[in-house]
Formats: sequence, C-alpha cells, structure tokens
Amino acid sequence: MATMSDLKLAIRAKRYPRHDGSPVAVFDDFALSVPAGQFLAIAGPSGCGKTTLLNIAAGLDLEFDGDRQLGRLAGGAAPAIGYMFQEPRLLPWRTVAHNVELAMGARDDAGAAAQAWLARVGLPDAGPLYPRQLSLGMARRAALARAFCVAPDLLLMDEPFASLDEATADDLRQLLREIAERTGGTILFVTHNVDEAVRLADRIVMLAGQPAAVARDVAVDLRPADRQDPEMVRRFRDRLREPAASAAVEPEPAARAVGGGR
Repeated sequence: MATMSDLKLAIRAKRYPRHDGSPVAVFDDFALSVPAGQFLAIAGPSGCGKTTLLNIAAGLDLEFDGDRQLGRLAGGAAPAIGYMFQEPRLLPWRTVAHNVELAMGARDDAGAAAQAWLARVGLPDAGPLYPRQLSLGMARRAALARAFCVAPDLLLMDEPFASLDEATADDLRQLLREIAERTGGTILFVTHNVDEAVRLADRIVMLAGQPAAVARDVAVDLRPADRQDPEMVRRFRDRLREPAASAAVEPEPAARAVGGGR
C-alpha cells in the first residue's frame, strides 16, 4: 500500500433543507486534518453530521462550501477509497464471492483474491452463498472483505458494527484491528459507541452541537492490552467526559499514537 499524504477538510458551510424548505446548518467553519495512516474515530450523538462528514471525505457529497484535499500517492496516482456502510449493501442477486470480486474490477486474480479475503474474515465457505443466506454478522464480515480487498489507502466506515449482538461486534472489532494493523492505510470510523472508539482508534474526535463542532480531539494513549480491559476502557471514556480544560491528552500529531491499536 502506497503512502498517502494527509486528508484535509475545510467546510465553510454545509446546509440541508428542512421540510418547509428553510436551511438547517450542519457545519459552519469546520476543519479536520487526518494524517496518513491514522485510525480516527468520529463519535457523537445521532444527527450531528458524522455520516455527512464521511460522505464529504469520500467525495460523494459535493454540495458544500469549502475544500477537500486528499493527497496523491507517489507518482501522482489517486488513492484508493473504500467505504463500509452501516448496512452491508451486498447485491442480493450476486453470490458473496461475486460481491467481493466486483469491488476489484477486471483483475485477473479477482476470484482467487476474493476467496482469500473471505477466508481472512472467517467466511471460507461462504463464497457460493447469496446474501439472503447469511446472518447479519456474516454479511458484515463479507462487507469487510469487500472493503479491504481493494487495498484502500483511505477506508471510511459508518457504524459498521451497529445493531449486532455484543459478542459478534467484539469479534469484528478484533478482526478489523488485526487487518488494519497488517495493511496500514488511513481509517475514518464513525460510531456513537465511545467504548468502541477507545478500543479501536489512535485518535477520537467527538462532535456536538448544531452546527456541529469539535467538542473533544484526543489521542488514545492506551496499550493494546489495555484496550481489551473493560476497566481501562471505562477510565479512558470517563476522561473524555471531563471538561476539556482538565483533560490530560491532546491530539496526536503523528500518524499513530504511541502504543496505539494499529
């Protein structure tokens, strides 16, 4: 995977129309910079603009006043972008293997690569099945394989483990952490679950208000073993809820926090 420079968003204004046609402000004078290789969790209450921010970062939402800068790769190539939605969004008329293959385009080895990724996410025998034959947890695993099979330089994830039972969600968090550690790349992970953010991310940006603003921006300075300890996760979560002036952690300027989960 090639090295990508920082992702920088400068959103002067983003509006959505209300039912009566009047505008509601989602962002005003909002800025976010994400160093290459960082696992950034974006947390906050429902409706605060987290998904909108992902769509702007992906280049899917162009209806805003501002700038999006996504660095080129060495040699000038555009970085590969993957997007994993909250719903798996597998094509129901395609097999699981074909869903993964489609993401890779016309690669000669797409079939073998799809099977390898399905095995990697714990679905070695699911290739011939159709999405309707999968449990939700299995479908999320297939979506994870599809997201990573394109070797994304930037991976966007919108609450991908929501609505799963805790045991299945925990398995997928561990799987994501392991794959991310091996593959590198930049990850923007939207969640409303602060514990999940603490367990996964190098850095957490918490949004609040309308228009949304950055309420907290902190580096996660936990060791990998601490991320598996519920008490350590709870303590860090409680630190996030302290007034900003008393917080003991600051944003991590480097690509990864020391002792982070990547």
